[in-house]
Formats: sequence, structure tokens, C-alpha cells
Amino acid sequence: MFRHKELILFDFDGTLIDSVPDLARSVNHMLGRLGRPPFEEARIRPWIGNGARTLVERALRAAYDGDAPLPLLVDEALKIFLNFYADNLAVGTVTYPNVPQVLRQLRDKGYRLAIVTNKPAAFIEPILQSLGMDTMFELKIGGDSLPHRKPDPLPLLHVCEMLGIDREKCVMVGDSKNDILAAKAAQMHCIGVGYGYNYDEDIAAYGPDLVLDDFCALAEPFGVSCEHG
Repeated sequence: MFRHKELILFDFDGTLIDSVPDLARSVNHMLGRLGRPPFEEARIRPWIGNGARTLVERALRAAYDGDAPLPLLVDEALKIFLNFYADNLAVGTVTYPNVPQVLRQLRDKGYRLAIVTNKPAAFIEPILQSLGMDTMFELKIGGDSLPHRKPDPLPLLHVCEMLGIDREKCVMVGDSKNDILAAKAAQMHCIGVGYGYNYDEDIAAYGPDLVLDDFCALAEPFGVSCEHG
């Protein structure tokens, strides 16, 4: 199913990188500035995946006993969060096991690679550079790059258009229902990884064409090799 593909689109957080330590630290910094107590990292993990503003809104709702935060409070909190996170993008963020090796094998095999994430676009390149992966991808689309983000299909279709590749020659790889729903709406094949941040839901419930439990397993369907690291 996948060896005839030309372009592989990857989600970022929860698929290629585990960024929870730095995101959680930034959330707790924001809460501290607002006079609210911090949360354990495990509590914050399921809030990740719909972009920075939604993460902040979820944290504020939890911090204020379930009450919906006022827009002005969200604006203030988001500014605090983004300013801190911009200075702490890769303190604890790491790639998942085998990610650099498999990406290199895919690229060397001739596959074209792109990132489609709901993370603000300004943060993508600095994190890739810090992890030594900044030359891997032809195109990086963030959650604020276009008028709509995943689960809307627009970012996926935009990548196809920009790189001149039909959707039938593409596959989306991600850890979240947003990735699977976007791919299905774009009529694109998709692979779900089971180790990321899917809001404590089973990624298989959203019907991806394939579900993998580690990134090394991504190699075989595309005809490349992976040695577990």
C-alpha cells in the first residue's frame, strides 16, 4: 500500500518528538505567573495536540475548576506561555527512538518528507535544528500557517499542491485523531502511531490504514531498514 508513495507527511509533537516536558514546563510557568498551582506532567499530556491556544485554554479551565476562561485571560496567558516556551523549546524535548535513522533512510530511498503540525510555525525550525533534523523536510506547515489547521484537510492538500504531488501518492503519519481525520477528509492514506498524545484515546478507533506502536516499525511498509536504537 505504501511503497508506491512519493511524499510522507508527518505530524510533529507526539509523532516525531516528545515535547511534553517543555510544554508542561511552559504551562506551569504560565499558571505560576497567574497565581495558580502547577499540574503534574501526566495531567498536561492529554491537553496537547490542537495548538498553543487550545492547550492554554485547557490548562486555564482546569486551573479555575472547570470554568471557561474569559478571552482576555486566555490572551494574557497565551502571551506568557509563548514567550517562555520560545526560550525553552528544546530543554527536555527529544525525538522518539529511531526517528532520525528512519527519516534518513526514507529520504535516501527517495521519499519526499514534510511536516504538518498544529504547533505554531515559528517553533518548528528551531526545534528541528536543535535535534539535528533541519535538513530532512522540504516543507513545514504550522497551525498558524494557513486559515485552517488539522483536522481540516487544508494543510495536507496545501502541501500536495506546493510540492506538486497528487494526494494518491501521499500518506499522513500521526499520533492524533486530528491527523487521521484530516487525512480521511483529504482522501489520503494514513498511518497512526500509538505512542503519542491522542487525548488518552486509542488511535485505532479512528480507522487509520495502519497502526504502529513504535517508529522503527514505519520502515518496513516503505521498504527501508531500521535498527532499534
